[in-house]
Amino acid sequence: MKKIALIAAAMLLSLAASAQELKFAYVDFTEIVQLMPEMDSARVQIDAASLEAQETYQAMVEEYQAKAQQYEQKQSSWTPAIAQSKANELQQIMGRIQEFEQAIQQDLQQLQNTLQAPIYQKAQQAVNDLAKANGFAAVFEKASLLYIDPAQLTDLTPEARKVVNIPEGRTLETLQAELQAKAQAAQAR
Repeated sequence: MKKIALIAAAMLLSLAASAQELKFAYVDFTEIVQLMPEMDSARVQIDAASLEAQETYQAMVEEYQAKAQQYEQKQSSWTPAIAQSKANELQQIMGRIQEFEQAIQQDLQQLQNTLQAPIYQKAQQAVNDLAKANGFAAVFEKASLLYIDPAQLTDLTPEARKVVNIPEGRTLETLQAELQAKAQAAQAR
C-alpha cells in the first residue's frame, strides 16, 4: 500500500514538474468530518444507544450478583438438586451477559458506521466539488503530509468548512471541550 502511495506521489510530482499549471491542495478531512453538525447528531444517537446498552448490561450484572449472593447464603440449606439448579441458573445468566456484551459491541459499531457513512460521503463530495471548481489536480489529506509548502499547495479546509456548514470559530479543541463537559455532566448524575 505504501509502495502504491509512493508511486502515485512520484507520478504526481513528475506531472507537476512537467506541467507547471497543475494545482494541488490539501484538506484536514478529520477536522471537517468531526465538526460537521451531522456528526453532532450522530454522536447523540450513538451516546443514547450506548447508555441504554450500559443500563441493560448493569441490570443483567445486578441480577447475577443478587442471585450469586443468594446462592452463597443459602446453598448449604438447599438440597443438591436445588443447589445444582441454582448453579445452572447462574451459569445461564453469565452466558447471557457474555453474549450481550459481544452482540452490543457489534450493534454499536454497526450503528456508528451506519450513521457516519453519509457524513463521510457528504464531506468527500464537498472536497471533490471544491477541487473540481478550483481546478485542482489532486487534494491530499493534511494528516498524511510530512511537509506542506503553502506557496505551492492550497488549504481547502476553510472553504470545505463553509460548504458543510461548520460554525465559524468551532474547532477540534472546542469540540473536545464540549465532549469533556458533557461526559463530566453525565458522571455527575
